[in-house]
Amino acid sequence: MAIRRGLLGTEINRKRGGGSRLPILIVGLFTLLAPLVFFFGRGLHTTASIDENNIPSDSTKQSVHWRETLALQYVKSLFSKEVIDVIAASTVDLGPLSLVTFRKNNMSASWKVVGLETSVDNNAASEPNRTAAVARKETPRGKGDNYSADDHSQSTNTTSAKQNRRQLRDKRREKRAAYLMQQDDEAVVKLENAAIERSKSVDSAVLGKYSIWRRENENENPDNTVRLMRDQMIMARVYLSIANMKNKLDLQQELRIRLKESQRALGDAMADTDLQHSAPEKIKAMGQVLSKAREQLYDCKLVTGKLRAMLQTADEQVRSLKKQSTFLSQLAAKTIPNGIHCLSMRLTIEYYLLPPEKRKFPRSENLENPNLHHYALFSDNVLAASVVVNSTIINAKDASKHVFHLVTDKLNFGAMNMWFLLNPPGKATIHVENVDDFTWLNSSYCPVLRQLESAAMKEYYFKADHPTTLSSGASNLKYRNPKYLSMLNHLRFYLPQVYPKLDKILFLDDDIVVQKDLTGLWSVNLHGKVNGAVETCGESFHRFDKYLNFSNPHIARHFDPNACGWAYGMNVFDLKEWKKKDITGIYHKWQNMNEDRALWKLGTLPPGLITFYGLTHPLEKSWHVLGLGYNPSVDKSEIENAAVVHYNGNMKPWLELAMTKYRPLWTKYIKYDHPYVRSCNLSE
Repeated sequence: MAIRRGLLGTEINRKRGGGSRLPILIVGLFTLLAPLVFFFGRGLHTTASIDENNIPSDSTKQSVHWRETLALQYVKSLFSKEVIDVIAASTVDLGPLSLVTFRKNNMSASWKVVGLETSVDNNAASEPNRTAAVARKETPRGKGDNYSADDHSQSTNTTSAKQNRRQLRDKRREKRAAYLMQQDDEAVVKLENAAIERSKSVDSAVLGKYSIWRRENENENPDNTVRLMRDQMIMARVYLSIANMKNKLDLQQELRIRLKESQRALGDAMADTDLQHSAPEKIKAMGQVLSKAREQLYDCKLVTGKLRAMLQTADEQVRSLKKQSTFLSQLAAKTIPNGIHCLSMRLTIEYYLLPPEKRKFPRSENLENPNLHHYALFSDNVLAASVVVNSTIINAKDASKHVFHLVTDKLNFGAMNMWFLLNPPGKATIHVENVDDFTWLNSSYCPVLRQLESAAMKEYYFKADHPTTLSSGASNLKYRNPKYLSMLNHLRFYLPQVYPKLDKILFLDDDIVVQKDLTGLWSVNLHGKVNGAVETCGESFHRFDKYLNFSNPHIARHFDPNACGWAYGMNVFDLKEWKKKDITGIYHKWQNMNEDRALWKLGTLPPGLITFYGLTHPLEKSWHVLGLGYNPSVDKSEIENAAVVHYNGNMKPWLELAMTKYRPLWTKYIKYDHPYVRSCNLSE
């Protein structure tokens, strides 16, 4: 037996050894006995179950017990208790070992236990046998009793320390996992908030009544059935035409019937949820007819030709509808809603019923005081003018320093006066004038009035080649917009003549809303320039070449096509510099040169760019934000930080086609509880 032979040899050598051979003997003993020490340090024990049925024989028990006793005696006699404890502590992380464990593994040939048979297939011992084996291990063995107890205590302490370390590692993993999950949750919340902000920028008036939360958008393709029905109807029209060519009357009649049924079932549906309940039946019936038509009439060349013809027809219809849409949008932009017209008429009647002494505004002495802040507002829209005045006064720090000069036409003069007599602007001063009372503004002095009286201009503006259809007249309608023909629009070039005693004035359009105090504009240094305005040019748009005809030598010689454009709507004018540089004379010169419309087509911005070329001081963009009348994607932060927002474009806030997300900025300054406003059915 290998173990017995090794132990006997060790005993003989120990008795004979001495002198210089002692170190060599100790090394050999350590090499031979190291596995036994390893077993002991790991908590050497033998399992009580050896055979397949976990019932050991008596001879096997005696053999194992004898070897254990012999090994323990030699080990304890060779090593001190401290050495044994160190060996046990260094191997505790692998768990207790047993002879059964080593029998199941591939051990060296020198480590064979004689007289024992093991079954590798028997992987689990019964609980009573395992208890018996542990009990035998803990049975007192004479001198080895203390060593066994100390070794067990050391092993227990080391195991407890390892468990503590494992628990700390688990806690660190859990903490790290929780931190990562929290970061993921924060990232998801940020993405959701960003998506919500983007969804708010989608305007229903421009892009249609679209919402990602609508029921039909729960599915990835909410209009599959609608598109299928439309495809079936297209093919039905193709086969209907071919059936007519080939004189298939029965099939032609059947296709016509199914086509009408599908058209009724489809209606105006844009999504599957809008379809009628009978739609699936109509799809099935149409499919059967199309299958029958395909068998009888299919001809690749004919079908391709019919589809191409249908495509060309659809393209022409789209172009025609676009022209009609342009015409109608221009028509809507130049009209006044019934409610505002009703309000103007009611106010006009009330004004002329007033005695003359009650038609005057207070604080008229402030109208020519150059130390106050003066505003020029030219409008024929009572409601729009009221929003400009109200928003300016509400956001002003000291309303008593603000003076409003309103000019309107004869038709709205009474209404404008009556509104501000009924709704005075607090401590501010207001004055209303009629443009028809400016006798100096006549055709002999003003080139625009003279040109409007010419036969050629009347033909150009009013007849527009006598269009007979909506689409053909769409391109000419913009030339007939009243704002291009009204002197209220051109009066901005005559500010020193209208207000001769003022040094500086702030010009405001009637489609703006004031959101902050504008007092700071009067302290802006224009550096000798006449006009203070916000520039609107980008990388390649809103520059001079967009507004002026640079193929004309007069334009090409005097102006830079890449010069930056600027905006009317909120402009600071230095009237002293205006008079010095004769701005009105410059305007008259270029307006006379444009009698044949060779320099620019229409409007007041192109002549303004020419007149104030090199005389415009750029203001900070936050003073004036534009685009609320045509651009649905104006940055929200820019709108919030703007002192003035401008609804330039066709989608004015008082029209039904206004963009809904911008309209509340305007409507909050209207007194909808006013009796005249309520009586004219004006509402938010």
